Amino acid sequence: MLASVSRLQSRRGRKGFTLIEVMVALTIVAFSLTAVAASMSQMIDAANSMRDRTYASWIAQNKITEMRLAGVLPEVSTTSGEIEYASATWAWRAVVSETGIENFRRIDVSVSHADSEYVVREVTGFVGEPVPPGQANQAWRSPRRLDGPTS
Repeated sequence: MLASVSRLQSRRGRKGFTLIEVMVALTIVAFSLTAVAASMSQMIDAANSMRDRTYASWIAQNKITEMRLAGVLPEVSTTSGEIEYASATWAWRAVVSETGIENFRRIDVSVSHADSEYVVREVTGFVGEPVPPGQANQAWRSPRRLDGPTS
């Protein structure tokens, strides 16, 4: 009985964790923090990639819109340039090609970072023969019906 009382008192005297328990807890915390950091890094990379694709899409759409608003049918050609946008320098390349329809062109604009060959986004648009405001393009008018009244 005396031995069991002394063991009970020695257990009561120990308050806290053993070195092994502390090391196991620190190892678990270290693995958890590493997993959280890796996950956060992937989310940041995905957000940056999405931001870059959005900016590149806007730049490409702006180039297509500029060609449409020029008021002339663009020649079949390739043009390129650089633009400063959102605190970054972007390179763009526009390829105007035939479509098989008279006075109707296809425009493929690819956008990349100025210091990279990797194409971030490619956008395709079309431009037709310019017409005066308020008039429909004659190529797109529906033919008149000859067998009935027209309205």
